[in-house]
This record gives sequence, structure tokens and C-alpha cells, in this order.
Amino acid sequence: MSRNHCPNRTVIGILNQNGTFAEYMTLPLQNLHVVPNSIPNEIAVFAEPLAAACRVVEQGLVKFRYNNSNGEECRGGDRVVILGDGKLGLCIAEILGREYLRAVASHQEEGRNGIGGGGVAPHPPILFGKHRHKLDLVKDSGVECRLVKECYMDETTMEEVSPKHANAYDVVIDSTGNPNGLTLAMTLCRPMGRLVLKSTCAAGVKGFNSAPIVIDELQVVGSRCGPIDTALELLEGNSTEGVTENGVMISPPLRMEKYITESFPLSRVRDALECAAKKSTMKVQLVMADE
Repeated sequence: MSRNHCPNRTVIGILNQNGTFAEYMTLPLQNLHVVPNSIPNEIAVFAEPLAAACRVVEQGLVKFRYNNSNGEECRGGDRVVILGDGKLGLCIAEILGREYLRAVASHQEEGRNGIGGGGVAPHPPILFGKHRHKLDLVKDSGVECRLVKECYMDETTMEEVSPKHANAYDVVIDSTGNPNGLTLAMTLCRPMGRLVLKSTCAAGVKGFNSAPIVIDELQVVGSRCGPIDTALELLEGNSTEGVTENGVMISPPLRMEKYITESFPLSRVRDALECAAKKSTMKVQLVMADE
């Protein structure tokens, strides 16, 4: 797809293109997206990470329902784990949680109408993270939120993965931003399962062992930038009361402002960088100029 894989691409602030900490900048017109007037600037900036989360769905990497050749539901879909409670991991949880809620609504509706053969209900995606206050931000988005230490036999040493979780999931999405997250992801993924890499950390893993990928025949899939237009459509409903279908909430309100820790004017860029460096910070915004 040329959107993601042009061999001559430049990347803002990363590859042969200046960043955006400035009042003015130049970009090709094709890189620009019209933001609806209903979306405030402080919310519109979440289009990029939300689009990256949407990319998992666009690639067809997760299915919450499976149908047989007769169109009947035959099993409850993928058991999905998301690793990492940073901004990207939380955005992925927002998107997949809503996909799960829609799958549940469809399953229940077909059950009421005697369609689908009474298949197994979809499994909710699980988000594993280190910080309870971050996990709580998406607790109403259709995901189960758990502390990552629950994956281990000993929650203090966090060395050996519990048999309850080892090789237990069909799809594991690593968005930890930590090279060691890949090791845990491989352990959680079932044989012939799908390992989705969202982390782009350049640091390697000391003593990394790729044997589980080969022995368990894991499908390793990279996933990066996604559809901005889709993200903007979602953000248009950011502050609504959500979308229900037959009395079931299938799309809770996003309310992305919950991720903003603090906003700074461009003149206080150093203060903004210091705030961004704090572990407790979620999202820092720079206001380039007064409107």
C-alpha cells in the first residue's frame, strides 16, 4: 500500500523532514486532511495514534466472530491480548473494544432471531499494563483491563509466565515500546497464533531467542500507520453519549481529552518537554499560535 510503503517517503520529524514545533511548516497537499469544525484542535491531534490503532482492523488481523461455510457462527472469535498501557496501547484498546462490542451486539441479535446456530459469544480483548490509573481510562471501552504482573507465576519477580496465560491467546499485540515486550508476547501467543508488532523501539533484546517463533510457527505481522479519515470519523463522535444498537452500547464515547495531561504555548516548549519526560504523563500538547 503506497500510503505506508513509498520507497521515497519522508517522515515528519523522523526522516528527511523537519518536525512541527513551529508556527509554520510546509507539507504536500496530499498529506493534509480536512478536520470537521465539530472537532476541537486539542482532540484532532489524536487522529494519528487513533489511525495507527485502526490499522489493526484495516489489516484484518483480529476477528471477534468466525462463521462456517453456511454463514453460521462456529466459534467465539479470536482471544486477543494487547500489551502496553501507553498512548498507542490505549488507543488500540479503544478501537478493538468497540469492535468487540459490535460483535457482541450482532451475536445477541442473531440469537434473538434464531440465526447463527447459537455459536459461542465473542471473547473480550484483554489489555495488560503496568499502571492501574492508565488502565482505568479504557475500562468502559469493551476491554478487560489487567495488570501485567498477573501473567506471571510470581508477581514479584515476574520471570516465569503462568500456565493460565502461556500459549493461551490467538492474537497478541505488542505495543509496549519495550524490546522485552516481544519476549512476553511470544510466550502468550498460542502455536500458529498471530503476533502483531506495534512497537518500533530500535534497541535490541539482549539474548533474544527467536526459537519460539519457529517452533510454534507464529505469524509475525508488522502494523504501523493507519487511515486518518477513519480516525477523524471516530473523533466526530468524541463527546457524544455513544452509539447503542438494540439497547446495547456498541460505541462508547471516546472523550480523548482524558489523555491530555497538560497544554503549553510554544514559548514554553522546554517546560512541555520536561512534563513529557515524567512517567506519570500521558499526553502533552503544544499550542503553536493563537487562533
